Parts: sequence; C-alpha cells; structure tokens
Amino acid sequence: MCDCGLFIALFFLYTGASVTVQGDPGAGKVVWESKWSHNYMKNGEPFLYDTFPRNFMWGVGSSAFQIEGGWKKDGKGPSVWDHFIHTEYFRSNNSTADTSSNSYTFFDKDLAALKSLGVTFYLFSISWPRLFPNGMVDSVNYKGLQYYNTFIDSLLERKIIPIVTLYHWDLPLALQEQYGGWTSEAMIQIFDEYAKFCFQAYGDRVKFWITIYNPFLIAWHGYKTGKYPPGLKENAAAMYTVGHNLIKAHATVWHTYDRQFRKLQKGFVSMVLGSHWLEPKNSNFNYKSFQTSMDIVLGWFAKPIFVDGDYPDSLKMQVTSLPTFTEKEKSFINGTADFFAFSFGPNIFRSLPDSLKLKDCESLHLGRVLKWIKLEYNSPKILIAENGWFSNSYVKTEDTIIIYLMKKFINELLKAIRFDGVNVFGYTVWSLLDGFEWQFNYTIRRGLFYVDFNSKNKSRIAKSSAFFYKQIIEQNGFPVTEVSQRVNGQFPCNFSWGIAETDLQVNNVVLSPEFVDNNLYLWNRSGDQKLYKVSGVTMWPHPFKCTDFRNFKHHVALVRKMNVSHYSFAFKWAKILPNGDPSSVNRSILTYYHCIITELLKLNIASTITLYHPVSGDIDLPAPLLNKGGWLNRETAVAFNDYAKLCFQEFGNLVKLWLTMNEPNINVQRSPDTYRAAHNMIIAHALAWHTYNRDYRNKHHGLVSLTLRADWAERANPFIESHHRAAERLLQFQIAWFADAIFKTGDYPHKMREYILFKNKKRLSSSFLPYFTDEEKQMIKGTADFFAISHFTTRLILHQSKNGTKYEMDHDGSLLRDVTLLTFPSPSHFFFPFLPHRQTHSEMAVAPWGIRKVLQWIKSRYGNMDIYIMTNGVWDSSSVNDAFRIYYHKNYINEVLKAHLLDHVNVRGYYALKSKDTNRDDQHQSLLNVFEPKTSIEFYNKLIRANGFPLGMSSKQCPMDDRPRHCPMCILIKEKKVFIFFGFCLLLTTALLATIIFIHKKRQRKPC
Repeated sequence: MCDCGLFIALFFLYTGASVTVQGDPGAGKVVWESKWSHNYMKNGEPFLYDTFPRNFMWGVGSSAFQIEGGWKKDGKGPSVWDHFIHTEYFRSNNSTADTSSNSYTFFDKDLAALKSLGVTFYLFSISWPRLFPNGMVDSVNYKGLQYYNTFIDSLLERKIIPIVTLYHWDLPLALQEQYGGWTSEAMIQIFDEYAKFCFQAYGDRVKFWITIYNPFLIAWHGYKTGKYPPGLKENAAAMYTVGHNLIKAHATVWHTYDRQFRKLQKGFVSMVLGSHWLEPKNSNFNYKSFQTSMDIVLGWFAKPIFVDGDYPDSLKMQVTSLPTFTEKEKSFINGTADFFAFSFGPNIFRSLPDSLKLKDCESLHLGRVLKWIKLEYNSPKILIAENGWFSNSYVKTEDTIIIYLMKKFINELLKAIRFDGVNVFGYTVWSLLDGFEWQFNYTIRRGLFYVDFNSKNKSRIAKSSAFFYKQIIEQNGFPVTEVSQRVNGQFPCNFSWGIAETDLQVNNVVLSPEFVDNNLYLWNRSGDQKLYKVSGVTMWPHPFKCTDFRNFKHHVALVRKMNVSHYSFAFKWAKILPNGDPSSVNRSILTYYHCIITELLKLNIASTITLYHPVSGDIDLPAPLLNKGGWLNRETAVAFNDYAKLCFQEFGNLVKLWLTMNEPNINVQRSPDTYRAAHNMIIAHALAWHTYNRDYRNKHHGLVSLTLRADWAERANPFIESHHRAAERLLQFQIAWFADAIFKTGDYPHKMREYILFKNKKRLSSSFLPYFTDEEKQMIKGTADFFAISHFTTRLILHQSKNGTKYEMDHDGSLLRDVTLLTFPSPSHFFFPFLPHRQTHSEMAVAPWGIRKVLQWIKSRYGNMDIYIMTNGVWDSSSVNDAFRIYYHKNYINEVLKAHLLDHVNVRGYYALKSKDTNRDDQHQSLLNVFEPKTSIEFYNKLIRANGFPLGMSSKQCPMDDRPRHCPMCILIKEKKVFIFFGFCLLLTTALLATIIFIHKKRQRKPC
C-alpha cells in the first residue's frame, strides 16, 4: 500500500543506520564561538535560494489529546490530562479538551486537509487510553483499535506516510493511580507491552515510530512547575526519577522492536527530544554556562541515547538527586535511536526559567542548534519532529507572522543541510489543526488550519500559513528564480555614477586670521613673540582662495578617490539667506560652495545640487520664515523661489543637475496640517522649476527635478487581498502624493483623496487634503525634467484600520518585519527632523528586489522617463572593512541593472550613499575614519570602471566621447571672464601702442 517514495526514504535511512561515531560532549562550543566570526556573507547569501534533497520528507504533526476530542466516546478511558483539567479547572481557564477539534469524529476532514497540503507524512499519536482504557494490554478497546487501523489505511491510500507516536503525554489515569505513573519502574514493562501490541497491530504499515514525545516536558512540568499532571511542584527527586524511567522505557521498547520486529517490518524507532537554543550577546560569554543549560534540557536525554548511555557531567555535578545507570544499563541504553527526532518550538522556550535562558540569551536559530546537535551527538540522521510557533487565539486565518517565522526556520534548516552538512531527512510543521494547547488551553493557536471550537461541524479552514507551506512543499524549498539570480551586463556608456553626501559640512572657517581680521599687527615688539594691534590702522583683507578653507583639500581628495562622474550635496538655505530673502546674502558660504564645485569640475566630477535638504538638528528654514509657520505659510514657497533664483544665478553655469528638495514626501513638516505643508512645498518646487525654465534653461541647459523617497511597499501576506490594497495605498500616499501632481496630472492621486474622504465619512479621521486651483494644476503639471528617487528598503505592509487625524494613520497600513532579511539602522530616518523620536532609529531590511519593483512601478505609472537614483546606501559600523556595505550595493545595483536590461527602465544614474560615515550617536556628526578609505571604495571604483557586471570577455569599453566630460579650461574662462576681458583689452591696447610707437619711430628715421 506504500508508494515508491516511502521505500526510497526507508532505504535512505536504512543504509546509514548502522554507522557509529563516538560523540564528543562540548564539541558544539565552536557554534557559539563562530557566531562572532560568522559572516552573513558566508556561502553567498543571508537567505539561501535552493531546494532540499530530492527525497526530503515534508510533514505535519498533531497529538491525540489535543485534537481528537471524544473523551468518553466508544469506550475510551480517562487520561491523566482528562483528570487534571476536569478536577482543577483553574489550571486551564475552565476549558477542557472533551471536544476540541473533534478529530475522532471528523477524521475525514483531517484527511482532506492533509491531502490539500501535499505532505509526505503525518506525525500523529495514538491515544493510549483509547486503545487500552486502563492502560493494560489485556483490556483492548476494539473500537479504538479499529479507529487507528482505518486512519492509517486512509493515510496510505492518499500516499501519506504515517509516523506514529506511542506516548504523547496522555497516560491512562488508572496507571497513575495504581502505580504512581512514571515514578514507578513498573511502567517500563507496561509501556513495553503497549508498544509491542502497537507494533503487532500496525507495524506492517507503520515504518516510523516515536516512543515518547518530549520527555523533558513530562518530567519538568509534571514535577517541577506543576503545569502538567500530576501537578507536583519542586519535587526534584521525582522529576529525575521520571526522566530516568522514561529513558529506560524508551530503550526497552527500541530493543523489543529491534529484536522482534525490525527484520520483518523494516521500520525505525526513536524518541522526540526537545530543546531551546542560546546565543551569546557578545564574545565575552561563559561557555560552560551555555553548555550546562543545553545539557539540562537536551543532554539529559540525548547524551545517554546518542553518546555513551550516561548523563552529562554538568548534570551530574549540579543534581545531587540524579539517579545513576549501571554499566549494563549504559550499554543497554546507548544507541537506542535510529534517528534523532528533534522538537524546536514554543513549548520549551516558554517553559524555562531565567536561569536556563542565561539573561535572555535564548535564540530561535534552528540552523545553529542543528549544527550543535551534529557536533555533540554523533552526526545523527535528524527528523524535525516539531517546529513552528503560535498565534494568539483571536487570529483566525490571517496568521501572517507565522509565514515569516516558518520561512526563517525552513531556510535555516536548508542552510544547515547545504552548508554545515547536517543530515536532516524530514521536517514537521506543528500542527495540522488548532487544538487544546496544554497549559495555554485555547488562548493560543498553532494549527495550519483554523477551527472554530464553538461550531458544531468543526470545519477546517486553511490559514495563510497552510498556503505558504503547501507552496514550499510543491517547490521543495526555495528554488532559484530571476528575482534571486544576479544578472550580467553593463549600463549605458553615458550612465552617471555618483556619490551622495546627505549633509555636507559647511566649513567656511579659513586657515589664516587675516582673511577675517582687517587690523594691522606688530609681532614681537617687546621680544615676547606676541602680536600687538596697531590702533586706527586697517588693511584690505587678503582675497579668498579655495585652498584656504580648512577642510577643503581633504574633502575634494576624498571625492576624487571615488572615481565617480557626479557628486551630490545640498546647499544650506538658512545659511545662505539667514533673513529668508536676498536682502542679506552670506557670500562666504557661496564662495565655499563655489570652490567645491569648481575644483570637482577640474577633476571632471559634476556636482548635483539639492536646494533644500533638512537634517536632524537642522530644519534649514531661515528663522524669519520658520517663525511665520514654515511650510504651513504660502509665503515660504515664494521665498524658496527667490532663494532658488539666487542659486541658479550664482551657479547655473557650473551645475547642470538641480534638485529643489530632498524627500519632501517623507521629510515634510509634521503637524495636524501636514497636507497643507506638503501642498506649499509642491507649489514652491513648481515655482522654482518655472524660474529656471524661463530665465536659465536656454543659457545653461540644465535639468531640474526633486528627489522623492521611493521605498517599495510589498504586501505582507501574499494570500490576503487587503494586504495588496494596503501596499498599493501606501505607494499612493508616499510617492504618488507628490509625483502625480508633478509628473502626471497637476493634482493629488484620486485614490488618495477618495480614501481620506472615506475615513472622514466614517469619522476615523478629520484630515483634509487641500485642493489646487485649475491655474495651479496647470502650473504644477510637468515641472520636472527627470524622475529622481532615494531608495533604501522594502516595507512589508498589512492593512490595519486606524482612528486618528495624522498622515501616518490615514493610509491604514502597518509594517511587518521579514525576520529572514538582514536589517540595518535607517540611514535616512536619522536625517528626518520632523519624525517622532521613536522612529528615528528604526531598522530597515535589505531587500534588493524592491528597488527593481519600484522602478517598474514608476515606469508603468509615469511613463519611461529618465530616472536617477539619487541616494541608495546602508550604515556599516565597520571601521575599514565594510563588507556589509559592499554586499548591499552589489545586490541593489544589480537589481537596477535588471530594471535596465530586462524591464527597459530608463535609469540614467546611480548615487551611492555616502563618502563619509557619520556618528549616529553624536548630534554634532563627528567624522569617523576620515583619513582611511574603506574597502567599499575599491569595490565601487571597480564597479564603475566595469560600468556594471560584465561577463568575462563580453565587457564593452565605452568610447571617451560617450562619457560625460567637462572642460576645465572652459570653467576657468567662465570664472575669470571679467579679468580675461580686461587682460585682453590691456594686451590689445599695449599691442596697439607698440605698433604706433614703432611706426612713429620708423617715420622719424626716414631722411627728409
């Protein structure tokens, strides 16, 4: 009745079952040590796109007591759990498992759920008291016997392999009352007889057996915490006696199967062992304490069975009441498992005291604990017999967080198999159905299928996690796709490679005092080597030279090392026009900017200038304008236009790419009237664009736009339509808010206005989106010569209705973190002066594919116009070897190349963030590592020289004429044109006078 897949799996196990290697307790230390030398770049990627071995087994699990119900039906006897929750209601919130999911009655619904998932196997348990009401084999309940016969046959008919647990905590009550349960050695023989009966009854069809499920929890909660029956507390002697008897009972059953059934049935027997995992928070950790914690939970049972038949030394040293094994018992116990059945889930994590968690060092990293098990316990074949997490009881089918935890666990498992050689042959999600969750009763849910416990028919409704797991099973993991593969190719020859400085420090303090002090001084007049001021005498100050500015030379040299064609930085409005109007212009600041721009042009590096770029601690609005309400006042838009005109006038001949504002869609003045501030900013931009277009474009031939923050918004749950709408709505509120008006219609997005009005009607918000007049729409529409964006991350968005009058609440989108992605402190949020303090240090995810998606979105919505990525980058705290930054840029730039080559998006330039690090904890932004270039500079230089990612000899060399070039001599002529003109006039006059004198003298020499 079994399909060929079963035999392949069995053969795979059987051929290696006899291998014996002596384990080395403590060998797992290297896993903790390597955490601090661990490189997220190890073996290529932090997330592995690959598939599992061809015969990998995918399954799902459950236990009889949690889901069967029918606690008195068809002759079933009471279990210790039935008694426990019926007699002490307070322990389970007045809840029982009498009915639960009622799988005993509706097992056909369970079979349908299993079939829909496409699993290889189903791990379930036999209810001992349903088969033997009083626990003894002489009292068989034939209806119970037939139930499991029918169920096993039904699984095999659907080509689902049964993995059967003999004991999952529901001990027949009669055995507890007559023998004292597992505290009695008599239970060893009784359990063996029960197991032997099951092998005889079902072993012709069942090839995988679990003797006892998670013995640690049976002993720990039954005799230490009192949360499991029999409910005793702090009885260490009983707890370790129970553990001792469970180990011997398991070993006895294994030998029974090995001696009497294995040859004919060719099956495999093990015990499910559960554990937590610990990760040191820093490199100064106490290895012994970590080892002891793992020994107390996992080693207590694993070392006797998989290593040497005896308890860990650390456990022996700590526990005085620990029973001992005789040498004969050690030999009998050692090696009594055909595979390592491992449970990694919330039941143990939520059970341990702080003393075993070692000050919150617990970690959910499945991959590293598997590597540790491999090193500690003889490199066993491993079945993940339980893995997953839980949702709160109010979560029905939209268990989105579970999807990402499952993705994390399974990908860590895949990496453990591929990179660390851990021999895992199967994986079990826990659990199939929502059910009775032991001490948590019905307050949490762990099923892939939702069950309404109050309903009569107990329908099984697939959750999002069920669809996700089904997808993983179908694909056998995470196969490589176009999204996960890098592409080879090059950008166009005229592609602009730049570096973006988020906050150029304006240092107009000169090196010599004579530039700012016009007084005359005498030195050393009295032989004291001091300066003495001469009263009443002043001198003309020495004219400024660029090299006189304090940080000028170093800054230009730093940019030069980048090998870029463009350098982007921002002017400071409040410093250039401190009064907010051209009546008072700070010429020294303009001179500094002029020096930077001209010196870079001499190096063939063009400057891209942003006129308004507020940063943390510096809103960059002139004080008079700020005092009048800032961007809430329409006068600020007019003043901004005057400021822009001054900049165009002063630098128009030197700058060809202008950006009026940086990220106004994110960095907008926060107030109850945020939309009005944004309204005025859009008008300010449009006025500035028209000023350039009217007065300077024909003369200087430059381009003007504004930089919009364009992080991608991806629906958090791919199976929920409301999440898709929420993600699209966030793009409307974030990007289209400004972009539709400027690039498309002259007005705000229709869907954005419609949604705000909808919330107004529902009285969930009183926000008001202003209206542009028809004249303003006409003025605003088309006021950008290219599309400029900054991009850092991708946000996972889910719909969550919110009540409040704030821009952040109006789109009803909430963020969710994908725990499988690398994160970094936001380089952008640090520079947002208007965001609440709690948001200024938010983390961002490294999701390179998001930049390609946002480029596709812009193309589809606004046409295939020129796009410049003005800022893209990451914080990397490394002093020199910034491998994280290299990894980030390599992957993001490759996605930009995909957008160019595969999607035909007209990307014209890319600016990396940034030439210098800034200390995020220092509000004065002290420079870090100023004098030593980081390794990312070498990477970026190489990338620029290759103009992308060429494949071998396919690299094409760009003709010099195709690259943007600048004329240093032309710059010199433009800078000194007045002096050159007068010099030329003087030279011409001199030549003319010389000619006249020469002619005159020549005439005088002629004879009369």
